[in-house]
Amino acid sequence: MSGLRLHPPASIGEQVAFEGPLWRWTGGNSGAWFFLTISGDVAEHIATHALMRRLELGKARGFGSVKVMAKTGSSRWSTSVFPNGDGTWILPFKAAIRRAEDLAEGDSVPIELSLL
Repeated sequence: MSGLRLHPPASIGEQVAFEGPLWRWTGGNSGAWFFLTISGDVAEHIATHALMRRLELGKARGFGSVKVMAKTGSSRWSTSVFPNGDGTWILPFKAAIRRAEDLAEGDSVPIELSLL
């Protein structure tokens, strides 16, 4: 079992913080979408939280997502993070938040997430 790291279960409302670059996905027909990638210990912590919620509720949320309350700068919004299939998670970044915080593609963005 080398490489296996167990994390304590994340409780509802627990906060995690990270910082990462804002990136744009331009696939599909509906314009550009912006995301932050969550990796490392924070991603593992979210995965543990998702597993505990799935065990508690008996099912996963759509697309394996985890509901969160996100905060950057003075902006706060409710959203979900989604597993990316490679051990990372992605956080969608709303246009209204990008405008309010004057953020552009490539900017490094500090984020606090409350796991719900």
